[in-house]
Amino acid sequence: MKVWVLDDNKSFCNLISQFIREKGYEVFSFYDPSDLLEKLKKDSPDFVILDLKLPKINGIEVLRKIKEKDENIKVIVITAFGSIENAIEAIKNGAYYFLTKPFESEEIIILMQKAIEEEKLKIENIELKKKLKEKEEIEIIGESKAIKEALLLSEKVAPVDTTVLLIGESGTGKELFARKIHNESKRKGPFVPINCAAIPRELLENELFGSEKGAFTGAVARKIGKFEVANGGTIFLDEISELDFDLQAKLLRAIEFKEIERLGGIKPIKVDVRIIVATNKDLKKLVNEGKFREDLYYRISTFPIYLPPLRERKEDILILANYFLEKFKKAFNKKDLYFSEEVKKFFLEYSWPGNVRELENAIERASILADKEITLDSFQFPFREKRLEEIFSLPKGVPLKEAVEIFRKKIERYLIENALKETNGDKKKTAKILKISRKTLYKKLKELKIE
Repeated sequence: MKVWVLDDNKSFCNLISQFIREKGYEVFSFYDPSDLLEKLKKDSPDFVILDLKLPKINGIEVLRKIKEKDENIKVIVITAFGSIENAIEAIKNGAYYFLTKPFESEEIIILMQKAIEEEKLKIENIELKKKLKEKEEIEIIGESKAIKEALLLSEKVAPVDTTVLLIGESGTGKELFARKIHNESKRKGPFVPINCAAIPRELLENELFGSEKGAFTGAVARKIGKFEVANGGTIFLDEISELDFDLQAKLLRAIEFKEIERLGGIKPIKVDVRIIVATNKDLKKLVNEGKFREDLYYRISTFPIYLPPLRERKEDILILANYFLEKFKKAFNKKDLYFSEEVKKFFLEYSWPGNVRELENAIERASILADKEITLDSFQFPFREKRLEEIFSLPKGVPLKEAVEIFRKKIERYLIENALKETNGDKKKTAKILKISRKTLYKKLKELKIE
């Protein structure tokens, strides 16, 4: 902490300066306000102890100039000619406190310590508000048993600094869960995500652990890695299976000893980081194949959380679809948008290989294209074409005779629904397209429960 003392009484100024210096502060003494204002052009203190009655320039004017330079400088005004009017004027112009001589030197130290604590509290409150705001933004939608189990586990592990392994296919919300765990933890540092599959392997070490100047060709300055950036917070390593063996060993050391080493560095750096990792692959299988370190696997799999694909939480599909629809209705100012019954049915029949991310992206595009009713025409052609894959999907072990009957009904439904759509529901034209009688068509509609 840098403290400047300005008083034209040299003996008093030196006495106060010496006392503050003995308390461990860096102190500069000034007897002339012009000297202080000149130094203020190039430098800034944390505190100024300012006498109100000065030669050449009034103390209030000096106070104004200090606050103009940097309003964060704390100014403690002192004077032998104290009055309520002087105190009010000093405080109005930004003084932190007003002291009347004589006073105990210790009072200055107490006031500075109080100001430091208040500033710390102010910063903590800003961070807390920021963290609370982030918490409000993390919303995981779903009523299925599978998603509720995942949420319960995340809530249990959040307050504990245990490493968490999130397991799930792409698009199941692994980063969303990681952010939720971080936000509900006691950590005040940042949440730092990094996708291990998105960065070339030769650059990933530099990205994670940083490097010193001259560590390799092109390293013209020191680079701070993500582990140091995340100090006091959480680092989220997505696609952990993409780490090569050397980096796996360094990650293991970071977890076990809470220290990292920059490329080209000569000493380890302590880091206080909570680690959450994610994968869409079977790590145990990779261990057995010699593609992933066994010791790292056991270290990161202490607390696994399985995030189910959308096809395993069918009851959540329409809940999520309506949530995204409301989101895009507001974003695109289209308050009258709604899903057709055909679309709702399709949502429940489709396997969603891209999971929640695919559902959201599909609805975003459809919301842009549709004016009011969102139909299957509002979706991309490749997205709709995947429906054919559903026709030929069956559970394992279905007897041949039963499978043929299931396929027959699926194919008939698909052809009839497409023909009805093409004719805008005209049964006569539909029967003609399908080359069947209207009586047969009505029979099929009843049998397949097509409205």
